[in-house]
Parts: sequence; structure tokens; C-alpha cells
Amino acid sequence: MSWNPALSPGCPDDIDADSIETLIIPRARDIGGFEVRRALPAPKRQMVGPFIFFDQAGPAEFLTGQGIDVRPHPHIGLATVTYLFRGDFHHRDSIGSDQIIHPGALNWMVAGRGVSHSERTSAVARQGPHSLLGIQTWVALPETMEDADPIFEHHEKEALPEIDDDGVTLRLILGRAYGETAPATVYTDMFYADVSLGPDARFPLPDDHEDRGIYVIDGAISVAGQVFEAGRMMVFRPGDSITVSAGPGGARLMLLGGATLGGPRHIWWNFVASSKERIEAAKEDWRRARWGAGLFDLPGGDDEEFGPLPG
Repeated sequence: MSWNPALSPGCPDDIDADSIETLIIPRARDIGGFEVRRALPAPKRQMVGPFIFFDQAGPAEFLTGQGIDVRPHPHIGLATVTYLFRGDFHHRDSIGSDQIIHPGALNWMVAGRGVSHSERTSAVARQGPHSLLGIQTWVALPETMEDADPIFEHHEKEALPEIDDDGVTLRLILGRAYGETAPATVYTDMFYADVSLGPDARFPLPDDHEDRGIYVIDGAISVAGQVFEAGRMMVFRPGDSITVSAGPGGARLMLLGGATLGGPRHIWWNFVASSKERIEAAKEDWRRARWGAGLFDLPGGDDEEFGPLPG
């Protein structure tokens, strides 16, 4: 087992509040009768490592026949990460992928030069009442991948490395941490993990990544004597040894971070790029709707509608 937190006596009191570089309180947004809470990008922080977009979707309850319908829409210059705690999504994309994702699994779509996809509640889930809770995030791609062909990978829950020890359960979704490596193909050094903490359990962040952040899904944690409840993201100062403690009710966390990219990124609607020119070209291509003749096509099996360009 690679897990070895090596907690020393006195942690986490050996650090101070200045170790928290940025505290982010997500903004609630309505996307058509369904609320998401957006932590990234934030006014004072565009990215944590390569992670440039971070939405909590739900919790939400649906009646029979209802669900989420995210119409086909385009992406460039990023990889989408879909990870669920409850519910499902039916993913279809323009390179032929057709995959239903369930809790604990990973959908990883690398847009490269251009891809479109849709995400809808599955027909099976709509047969009765159901709920949804998950995280949608984007990873900005290095410039060497901005012209690459799009790629899709699905990894079931059982394929993702797990660590279970002393009140801590961790599933590594992307990248490397604690001596483990997740199976998805990544293009920069990063980590992304789902962590459950039992009551009063203590847990160290990896200390070998440049950028590190925590998002609290459920419960509460304390860092340097401060308590942070659900719906908060903390980004930590590089180099500090950070340990968090769960409250008496335990906690559920998402860990994220990694190496910073070589420069900032432009972000507009569903497009991320190292230059404004790439954004403008993608906007024009989607506006013209030249399916299969330019950057974009529509997903097979879901090509009767699409999300129009804003404005």
C-alpha cells in the first residue's frame, strides 16, 4: 500500500491561516431550472493547477420522466471531467462515444482542436424518481495539445485506485498522488481525488504538487484552527505541509491541483485557449454550423438540436 501520511504530533496546528492563499465561495447559477455552484474560475483565481472550471451540480431531486438535458455543445482546448456521487449521465460526442456514467466512475473527454457532446439523464433513470449530485470540471490543455484530435476515455469505479486506512477513504480520479496513479491519460502533472473522512479523521494533502486545493462536498473540516463547511474551496500556499481534520460528523472532499500551465488561458463560453484567435475561430465555426466540414460535428444519436452560440 502506498498510503503513508506520516502525521507528526501537533499537526495541523503547525501551520497558520496564511497557508490558505485563496478562499472561494462558489456562485450559484441557474442553468434552466437546475442550480449549479461554480467555484472556478473565480474573481481572484482562474485555475488551481490545470483545473480551470469547477461546478457542483445538485443535489437535485427529479420526478418520473424528468432529468437533465444538456444539448450538444462545443469545446476546444480543454478536457472535461465528469464525476458523480448520485444519479447518472448519458454522454454522447462527435467522435462516436456513447457512454452512461454512474457514481464513482470517470468520463474524461479531451477536446483538443474541437469536439461537441451532450449529457442527459438516462432513459432508465427517468423511469422513476431519482436524484443527482456530481462535479463537472475542466482541465486546461497544454499548448502542445490544443491542435490534437479529440479523445474520450471511460474508467469504471473499480479501475480507479483506492486507499482505505484509519478513517480515510480516497479514490484517485486523475493523475498521481500518495504513490498511486490513475489510469486516464493526462498531459500535465496533476491530481484529482474523492476523499471521505470519518468523524475527527485527519488527512494530509500531497506535498509534491505545486498547486493544491480542497472543495468541501459535505460535512466540515478544520485547517489551522479555522472551520470550513460544505460549499467552500480553499487553495493553499505552495510548499506548506497541510493537514485537515474532519468534524464530528465527518466530511466528503474533492482534492485538486498540480503543476501550473506555461501561461494564462482565455475562456469564453465552452472554449478555453492560449490565444484569443483560437476562441474567435471556434466561435465562427460553431455559428456557421458546418457540421463535419470544420472544427465541429454533432454527436451521433443526438443531432436533432444543439446549443446556440451565446449572443
